[in-house]
This record gives sequence, structure tokens and C-alpha cells, in this order.
Amino acid sequence: MKIYDISMPIHQDMPVYKNKVEKKPHFEVMSDFKTGKVHETRIHLDVHTGTHVDAHLHMFEDGETIEAIRLEELVGPCKVLDFTHVEDGISKADLEQKQINPSDFILLKTKNSFDTEFNFEFIYLKEDGARYLADIGVKGVGIDALGIERNQPGHPTHKTLMNKNIIILEGIKLDQVDERVYFMVAAPLKLLNVDAAPARVMLFDQLPAL
Repeated sequence: MKIYDISMPIHQDMPVYKNKVEKKPHFEVMSDFKTGKVHETRIHLDVHTGTHVDAHLHMFEDGETIEAIRLEELVGPCKVLDFTHVEDGISKADLEQKQINPSDFILLKTKNSFDTEFNFEFIYLKEDGARYLADIGVKGVGIDALGIERNQPGHPTHKTLMNKNIIILEGIKLDQVDERVYFMVAAPLKLLNVDAAPARVMLFDQLPAL
């Protein structure tokens, strides 16, 4: 059995959305072996850092917070779909070329997975693609960008998916992963009352043995 870690490593020089300085993680050494007997580090971290799961509060004033997403919804089979040929955004027409069923958790592999820094022209999921997935009734959508949409007024991709309780997973890395079915374990930090949570996400090439 092979395990693929599709999470972004978190460090001070990692890519962040639109290269905003305030979104960069900061590590502060609180104690080292010159000042104390142990080494301890404090992290200052945006909840949308790297690989993360969005909660409804991210887009809706009265939306549910991250703990409303149950772990059972983030563990199970998923489909990696290859859209590395797409040049702008993934549309309904692109998605219609793939076999997508109700309750699928799909991960969108694009050219983003091969970027080493933030690309302002990243591939995203278009509004008509989001409506198509919402109509099918998928369980979740993951994408290899730090946002699932790009410069769309009113955030229609997020809102279309969230209105159907479709989970949004952003910031995954799929450069080492082929198109096929995997078993996914996505584990957000157990935060309360916030609008997202960083996550460690792993794909197994076969169902783990019990």
C-alpha cells in the first residue's frame, strides 16, 4: 500500500494567497537551549494556510463553523480527476468529460500542482462547473490551489457548493498522483468557532487493512 501526502508543508516562506505578507505563517522561538532547558516554538497561523478545509462561516455571516464538518465526511473514497490540460478555469463542459456520481468526493488536479510559488492566474473552478457538481450532489470538492475560485464577484463558486453542503478542500498538491480512485483521510486541526482549519490530507492507493 502506498500513501501519498497531498498536504502543503507549512513554513515561513511557503506560498500564501496573493502573496499577502499578513497571511505568511510566523514561527517564534519561545525557549531554546540558551535561554532554557527545552526548545519551544509558537506558531502564528492563518486558518486558511496551505492545505485547509473551508467552513460556511468563511462566506456566510451566519454560517456554521469548522467543527460542524464531521470527520466521517472527510474519510473515505475519493476520485482524482486530471484537468492538467485546462488553461483558465474548470467548466461544466470539462467536468462532463469525467464520470462523476452523486456523493463522490472529487479532487481536481490541474497545472497548479506543479507551481512552486503563488500564481495569480491559477486554475480554478468556474461558477457553471460548481453548479454542475451541486446538481449532481457530490460530497466534496478539493483543488490544488489556495482558492477554489479566482476573482469572481460575490464568490459564486464557494456559495454554490456551500449552499448544497458540499465540502471545499483547498491547497492540496497532486503532482505525484494519477487520475484514479483513492482512499482519502483528511484531518483538519480540531479548532472551534472559526471559518476554516489547516489539514493533513493523505491518499491511500488501496483500502487500509483493518
